[in-house]
Amino acid sequence: MKAKVFIDGREGTTGLQIDERLSARDDIELLTIDPDKRKDPEERRKLINAADIVFLCLPDAAAKEAVALIDPDNDHTAVIDASTAHRVDPAWTYGFPELTGQKEKIASSKRIANPGCYATGFISLIRPLIEKGILSADTKLSAHALSGYTGAGKKAIAQYNDPDREEELDSPRHYGLGLTHKHLPEMAAVSGLTHKPIFTPMICDYPQGMVVTVPLFLSEFEKPVTAADIRALYEEYYKDKPFITVREKEAPACGFLGANNMAGKDSLHIFVCGNDEQIVLISRLDNLGKGASGAAVQNMNILMGCPEDKGLQL
Repeated sequence: MKAKVFIDGREGTTGLQIDERLSARDDIELLTIDPDKRKDPEERRKLINAADIVFLCLPDAAAKEAVALIDPDNDHTAVIDASTAHRVDPAWTYGFPELTGQKEKIASSKRIANPGCYATGFISLIRPLIEKGILSADTKLSAHALSGYTGAGKKAIAQYNDPDREEELDSPRHYGLGLTHKHLPEMAAVSGLTHKPIFTPMICDYPQGMVVTVPLFLSEFEKPVTAADIRALYEEYYKDKPFITVREKEAPACGFLGANNMAGKDSLHIFVCGNDEQIVLISRLDNLGKGASGAAVQNMNILMGCPEDKGLQL
């Protein structure tokens, strides 16, 4: 029997990318809403409760409203929420299958919070170090990131594609300057940190792909380690996790690490670079792939009990 799937908010960037990944699937039935009724609560209620799996590709407030539309006696509909509304809610399962024990929790959950794109990059680097006890949970970290403009939604995409756009858009632009970026709560909580990192993201003039970097002095670790030791720890932690690859070399031979190399992919690469005193931890992913829609479909695959990479590009 095919699983019935409804994408609430299909018209947005994340929804369209999920739809694209599901369009060729023969094991699901996509439920669609009449465009004229896409904001009609009763029509949405009907489709949400008819579905086995619902993707919420909505602003936070609308995502909470959508969850409230689920009938009290409905025990079959599973929700994968791509908004930030439930990512640190203890009643929801955080949808990062590569973390210890998390895949099993996702498989048995009806409420899954899909991770944020920047958070995915940061957590992939820091959670293993905290979990293995070589970095203190009290460490005060800084993180920097570059992202393509598609992660900022339809309005930003239109701005960047406008032939008469402002000249400033030709350059990378810092934002989140108040240090209150919406991904910070999950970055700290899921990594196991007691302090939110100082996080400085930039939006850049290319469509898809991102890098997240965390610089560290080796003296900050709980015991003497080298870059090679950290790389080996990641290799062991992500062993048999096909969506995350630890790159063997410190950095590309050219000496430059591009941010758009993973565009169109649903996986993530980790680099460990540096010297005898300092290192920089780097994750590279597609902000719409492992950072959003690809991760959502990966979580759906786990729920359905089919191969994790079905319909995805690694």
